[in-house]
Amino acid sequence: MMRCGWVNDDPLYIHYHDVEWGVPVYDDTKLFEFLVLEGAQAGLSWYTILKKREHYRVAFDGFDIQRVAQYDEDKVAQLLSAESGIVRNRLKVASAIRNANAFLRVQEEFGTFADYLWGFVDGKPLINHWESLSQVPTRTELSDQVSRDLKRRGFNFVGTTIMYAYLQAVGIVMDHVTTCFRYRELGGKAD
Repeated sequence: MMRCGWVNDDPLYIHYHDVEWGVPVYDDTKLFEFLVLEGAQAGLSWYTILKKREHYRVAFDGFDIQRVAQYDEDKVAQLLSAESGIVRNRLKVASAIRNANAFLRVQEEFGTFADYLWGFVDGKPLINHWESLSQVPTRTELSDQVSRDLKRRGFNFVGTTIMYAYLQAVGIVMDHVTTCFRYRELGGKAD
């Protein structure tokens, strides 16, 4: 079975690639989870964050947006402790809290964060047709646009490269290469 070349042989990574990556997400809690995790990834590998994902789910109360938005300095200190199992970076933890508050404002304005985010692509995933990983960009005009708008709305750790990885993860952009078995399953067509 052919997969995208970035997948290693860890069953956790294989499962993420085969089941989650590139699948359209419309659930706000899941969209928030990916936003926090992609921000935590800055300067690290996705594999590192994926291995810590369950710790993040526990530490951030199942990514309950309302609860995360209420976190105070005591909670930040708890998250930065060695026992939390997450990346212990004060800026990244503070970003999750800040982004939870901005996320709630977007929900208030648009009804759901999903409606806001999917509005950038008129509700339909962008399906790319890359033959190799070397063709896959690290940013696009779309990720530039989403990044700018999120920053304008008070989000941080949402630079264009982070946003492109986010858009790929949540299926707004489908970037499985054409030789990957998931390419056709997620709407790619043979030439």
